[in-house]
Amino acid sequence: MNYVLITFLILLLIKVCTELWLESLNTKHVKSHSGAVPDSFKEFIDKKTYDKSVAYTLAKTKFGVIESLYDNIILVLIILLGVLPFMFGMFECWIGISNWAQAVTLFLVGIIFSIPSIPLEWWEQFRLEEKFGFNKTNLKLWITDKVKGLIISLILGVPLIALLIFLVNLPNWWLWAFIIFFCFQLLMMIVYPQFIMPLFNKFEPLPEGELRTRLLDLSDRTGFKAKTILVMDGSKRSGHSNAFFTGFGKFRRIVLFDTLMEQLSTEELEAVLAHEIGHYKLGHIPKMLMISAVSMLIGFWVLAYLIDSPWFYEGFGFSPTSGVAPALILFSIMSGLISFWLTPFTNLWSRKHEYEADEFAKKAVNSPNPLIQSLRKLSEKNLSNLTPHPTYSSFYYSHPTLPEREAALKK
Repeated sequence: MNYVLITFLILLLIKVCTELWLESLNTKHVKSHSGAVPDSFKEFIDKKTYDKSVAYTLAKTKFGVIESLYDNIILVLIILLGVLPFMFGMFECWIGISNWAQAVTLFLVGIIFSIPSIPLEWWEQFRLEEKFGFNKTNLKLWITDKVKGLIISLILGVPLIALLIFLVNLPNWWLWAFIIFFCFQLLMMIVYPQFIMPLFNKFEPLPEGELRTRLLDLSDRTGFKAKTILVMDGSKRSGHSNAFFTGFGKFRRIVLFDTLMEQLSTEELEAVLAHEIGHYKLGHIPKMLMISAVSMLIGFWVLAYLIDSPWFYEGFGFSPTSGVAPALILFSIMSGLISFWLTPFTNLWSRKHEYEADEFAKKAVNSPNPLIQSLRKLSEKNLSNLTPHPTYSSFYYSHPTLPEREAALKK
């Protein structure tokens, strides 16, 4: 019996069943609160908007379930029908088995396997998001984004994969791979916002005025000392809003969505920025990088073991001498079955950081009210799920729910 394949199918089935159970749990919970606006939300959201947020949540949930089942059925068919060995064998005949050839093969296989998901991505953007007023993009821009992403993946991904395949021939290669890839991750924290993000969006300095003066004063007062605050034209793709900072050291930059600036007052934007500064001042980025580094190191160590294990290749229909490329794609598939169960633990830590950043913001602006008001407005404008099931939010949410954040801020 093919115990490897059977184990894979069992793990996948357990994962899918857990996902469906969580979605069902959350759907029932949301519907149970859909009759009227809960008392704790009546102060900032009317019945019409609340009903729309419930409808948006249920529509996204239904779509997510369909998407998950669709993707997993395709994955099972690919594995059971031996599509992977066939495709790798075909590309090996066409372009060879050199390091670069294997890297290109992985890239091409990835493109081919992403094609079935394109119709669902289109539906989500131009049907679901359009229905609730969030889609601001057009088909031309959507296709252009896909092409740009593909080119960037080709330029960055293929050389990295080729380098990784080369490293496999060295003693303790997994340790060298970790060092190189982690350094690349740090480099991308500088390169991505500086050179890649501008390929998709325009970034302009926040204009002179009261808002800029207050935000820069806040930056100096909290010791963040930002050289500039940028505004991103997120409205050309979506009505959703956000704020974030990227990079580190002198390369860090604060970014506000233009939609966010339209939705919040100066005082509220100051509180949102104070929250983002809190993440920096409290060392949340280095802490998350540390977790990422540990995960990456373990991942390369496990990959090194699997590459030297004939049963791993044979379990999925490959020859033990198939090369490194099949092991990489099989590892990426299997790792998803494991990382899923780590989601609630990483999100638990993320929520802890959000509470800490909220507390920092409260002290920075000398009141919890501006941040509370901003969170309420953002929840309303983004049609956030205001009544998620506690188990669901504990598993999936990287941020505390609105009532949880308000309760913590009012302490």
